[in-house]
Amino acid sequence: MDPDLLSIQEARTLATTARDAQRIWANATQEQVDRVCAAMADAAFRAAERLGRMAAEETGYGVPEHKKLKNEFSARNVWESIRDVKTVGVIEHDPARKLYKIAWPMGVVAALTPSTNPTSTTIFKTLIAVKARNAIIVAPHPSAKKCCYETAQLMAQVAVANGAPPGLISCMQHVSLQGTQELMKHRYTALILATGGSDMVRAAHSAGKPAYGVGPGNVPVYVDRSADLEKAARYIVGSKAFDFSVICATEQAVVADRPIARRLEQLMKLEGAHFVTEHEAEALRKILFRPDGAINPATVGKSPQYLAAMAGFPVPYTARILVARLTRVGKDEPLSREKLTTVLGWYEADGWEAGCDRSIELIQFGGRGHSQIIHAQDDKVIMAFGLEKPVFRIGVNTMGTLGAIGLTTGVMPSMTLGSGGIGGAITGDNITVHHLYNVKRLAYETTPPPDSALRPGTVPATPVTAPDPQTIEKVVREVVAEILKMSS
Repeated sequence: MDPDLLSIQEARTLATTARDAQRIWANATQEQVDRVCAAMADAAFRAAERLGRMAAEETGYGVPEHKKLKNEFSARNVWESIRDVKTVGVIEHDPARKLYKIAWPMGVVAALTPSTNPTSTTIFKTLIAVKARNAIIVAPHPSAKKCCYETAQLMAQVAVANGAPPGLISCMQHVSLQGTQELMKHRYTALILATGGSDMVRAAHSAGKPAYGVGPGNVPVYVDRSADLEKAARYIVGSKAFDFSVICATEQAVVADRPIARRLEQLMKLEGAHFVTEHEAEALRKILFRPDGAINPATVGKSPQYLAAMAGFPVPYTARILVARLTRVGKDEPLSREKLTTVLGWYEADGWEAGCDRSIELIQFGGRGHSQIIHAQDDKVIMAFGLEKPVFRIGVNTMGTLGAIGLTTGVMPSMTLGSGGIGGAITGDNITVHHLYNVKRLAYETTPPPDSALRPGTVPATPVTAPDPQTIEKVVREVVAEILKMSS
């Protein structure tokens, strides 16, 4: 059978099965829900290394050990953050306002997952969906379908063993664009949860269903003259090198305050940053991006040595990232774009105001609504960045990769980071269980209605004039003639 038809039929079958399972799961108690989710989180945590290795081998992206850490984060940290959240029945009561809030599941969630973080995203989305009493169907990127299926199957088997209905958790195996579109538009799909590239997010938002989608993150990191430079250098290099830079919150360009720029450069070199020449930067421009500005998939999630070999120049085996000195932002400077690989831009700015302007320029070019990192000790500078940046996550003195997802900061642990209205998304939140259920309000009267609302009002007389007999006869003749014409 045609692969597209197979994929379409699989989407329809899984959606129907998921709908039936979700109708059963919607009646689960909080105790049942939490038992199933705890068991799934434990199983995913124990399988983190195996699933991380599978993801790296299948996609060719990133570092297996780092994918293991992301899997553990999605299983442990995400579950710990939502474990005590009420998702069944009355979840909040305000006695003063005589108001009850009651959780109500969405239904069937279509979960689009990326090739860059496939298994960790599958774990994360499955936990928050099932915790909210939804069914979930994972629609993986074609290059990550095996590891996503293995992850979803593991969690599905554990869920059923602990009392969940079969079919509540599933993953497409016959993956195609047409099949994914069928899943998103299927009448039983209630919500789309899309994590991936811009094209995927646009498709999710145009499917005619409620959708949470995330846009790209061209994340600048400003290093102020007041910063702890040793810590900043260690964190920036470590964050950019983490899983070869496939997390969308990874730093994409350093904006260094000029008085400390040389010292920061020296410290970053000690951490494994290799600053390339202009000739080498030009070679990187040619291999990293296509003429239309899209990143070359062959360069995503690759080591500095791999990229340098592709570009035709040598780098030391000790290099962890490549850094290119830049002066422009925009289409005429490809390296100012988001780079989901181990290449980092480098800008210098004289003072935090200039650093702020350069950061906004980078954000506006390709990361509206996503994230910004700042290293500083001056609270006034930090607050200025927080108030002025058109992003919804500003990480302070932390790694972009791990800070934005909530491993090293207090934001909600998540593998799907909203970019808000300015970034083309419905929310700027870190997506979590609260986004996957609706809330009913049971509201008692607290204020009597005004007397005027209960008294009958004056009804204005509206004269009704009947049509004359000649008009009625004319209309009847026209209708009869039309009927005779159609029958002949």
